[in-house]
Amino acid sequence: MRLSVIQKVLWGLAGIALLAFAAFQFAGNRVDTDADMSDPAFRAAFELTNHHGMTQTERDFAGQWMLVFFGFANCPDVCPTTLAEVAAVMADLGTDVENVQPIFISIDPERDTPAALAEYVPLFDAGIIGLTGTPEQIAATSETFPIFFERIEEASAPDGYTMGHTSHLFLFDPDAGFAESWAYGTPAEEILADLRERL
Repeated sequence: MRLSVIQKVLWGLAGIALLAFAAFQFAGNRVDTDADMSDPAFRAAFELTNHHGMTQTERDFAGQWMLVFFGFANCPDVCPTTLAEVAAVMADLGTDVENVQPIFISIDPERDTPAALAEYVPLFDAGIIGLTGTPEQIAATSETFPIFFERIEEASAPDGYTMGHTSHLFLFDPDAGFAESWAYGTPAEEILADLRERL
């Protein structure tokens, strides 16, 4: 199933809004000290259920870099393509692979139960942790990061709907501070090179 023009425009606008938010947050909090200039634009914060049925928060990944992507298991192209890129990055990290945790956060809690994610994320064979939660938890998480998502009624999609969502891949440092993001379609080689410079 191909993406509609409206979906592409919405995702593009969501990406622009995200970058503008990050720039605004950084500029608004900036003061003339070296310590404050290194503060991240925002921090990862979540309390969700992983694909093994256990509750996890960002604190569980303290000391690791987090590669975070928001999507849904019924996504026809953007999500599997991005997760395949993540898998390629993880495969080429070598000994640094233990310092990076890839995370897939569902924006479709109605269908993406822990059991559904337990079938989905292992398909990419990259140690990805799938996270889901209640609609309220997902909404709260989306405000923290921040990301955009919406339900789109589409008769030909599974269960009659699909999801529009931010398609960026996020990188968070070992203290859960925002470090970088890559737009959909960024080659794995570029992501890997950027990541290696930080490890």
